[in-house]
Amino acid sequence: MSFALVLASASPRRKQLLEQAGLVFTVRPAGIDETVADGEDAVATTTRLAIAKTLMVAGGAAGDELVLGADTTVVVGDRMFGKPAGAVQAKETLMMLSGRSHSVLTAWAVSVPSARAHNGRSICSGITRSTVRMREFSQAEAARYVDEGEALDKAGAYAVQGAGRRLVAAVYGSYDNVMGLPVDQVSRALAAAGG
Repeated sequence: MSFALVLASASPRRKQLLEQAGLVFTVRPAGIDETVADGEDAVATTTRLAIAKTLMVAGGAAGDELVLGADTTVVVGDRMFGKPAGAVQAKETLMMLSGRSHSVLTAWAVSVPSARAHNGRSICSGITRSTVRMREFSQAEAARYVDEGEALDKAGAYAVQGAGRRLVAAVYGSYDNVMGLPVDQVSRALAAAGG
């Protein structure tokens, strides 16, 4: 059976990546609370949020729809950075990343109709880690970048595919993952699910 794909995310980057992969889909953002739970590490948080987004949208999905949700987190040591709350936090985040390497985790989850599942849908998920090394940059450079407006809706307060690339020295691992969706891994999961 062939399924229709639903993206449970409002992220323009995820939409762009899926379009570039040649996938046809509709967008239905989940709009969930993304608060980190006490004692939860980055892998657990990112995975939980990706699954929660998927399940939220899958709850109203039709029987011929696959639902894909994802969540991205930037990690330095044991500290997680999601989307900054405003310009001040964006500048602080960038200065924490300056001259250092950090991990970018993107978890994804796919919900597919299944007669064998107790609620009529089964779910598979995965997580990808990439490493990004930032060059050293000044507070003035960080402030200029934030003032351009690109930083405010990005995990880690930068866009590797946009003007933020000038802050990046190197990417190790999946570049798509750093943008917000590991397309190869997700495409394989969708193909296995019948999408």
